[in-house]
Amino acid sequence: MVKRSKRMVMTVLLSLLLLLGSVFPVSASTWNLKGDTNVHDPAYIVEKGTGTHWVFSTGSGLQVLYSTDGTTYNRSLPIFTAKPAWWSSYVPNQSGLDVWAPDIFYYNGTYYLYYAISTFGSKVSAIGLVTTTSISGGKWTDQGLVISSNDSSSYNAIDPNLTQDEKGNLWLTFGSWSNGIYITAIDKSTMKPSGNAYRIATKSGGIEAPNIVYNPNTGYYYLFVSIGKCCSGLDSTYQVAVGRSKSILGPYVDKNGTDMKNGGASVIDSGNSAWAGPGGQDIEGISIIARHAYSAAENGAPKLLISDLYWDSSGWPYYN
Repeated sequence: MVKRSKRMVMTVLLSLLLLLGSVFPVSASTWNLKGDTNVHDPAYIVEKGTGTHWVFSTGSGLQVLYSTDGTTYNRSLPIFTAKPAWWSSYVPNQSGLDVWAPDIFYYNGTYYLYYAISTFGSKVSAIGLVTTTSISGGKWTDQGLVISSNDSSSYNAIDPNLTQDEKGNLWLTFGSWSNGIYITAIDKSTMKPSGNAYRIATKSGGIEAPNIVYNPNTGYYYLFVSIGKCCSGLDSTYQVAVGRSKSILGPYVDKNGTDMKNGGASVIDSGNSAWAGPGGQDIEGISIIARHAYSAAENGAPKLLISDLYWDSSGWPYYN
């Protein structure tokens, strides 16, 4: 009788756990990261040959994390230990070695690391480029200015992201607030703009951190952005949002069909009680998304989050 009662209790408990799991699903896609995971605006890549996981992020000299297994991270030396001479010509009031929102891209045997320098709250900004053939080797070559802006510019030259389209052409997306997100063609020999920049998204209340991804399984280009306000700890209102297009130049529309140039954006992550203000995202391939969020458990410290990225039956991205 006692054994039977115990079995009944266990059965009831198991049923409750299954019910709770259906009401409050446990995240199966977010990686269990350890070590030093303090970041803003992460750019994630796995190095060819070595298999080392690298994360570049906003900070003094441009911050660098690495992991041999993808889950336990350590901090490496920053990219810059002194200002390149050209920085002061384009952003004279930049604060020290403060570098923003990098993007890393592997192309024809070389790693291209785009980054931004700016003065907070203005459009006096510039996107620069450094390159290396071995991230682990730690030797980077300054390739100078990519694109700049000032207070009379329509765009703000920060938050770069390099993308390759289905035909192999290269494009740089960038922008923040102001008139929104822009895209420009990139010359494969210089890895710098070869034409005009075109506006592809705006949003009142803030839009930045563009990432364009082509999914060959759906035939769409997806423009991931961060909307809202970052950099305010637990008071940050950042959200990850997306739209899609059959052409890399747009129009990008959200799930309701609203053009992102007219404020459209479908939110796929608005944070939760544990993580506030997710954003500054970076998409690796079509199956991994890295971003930062502010940890409630650590009084709003910005932390790295990495998740597996999935695609629903209608061809829209999501993650848990």
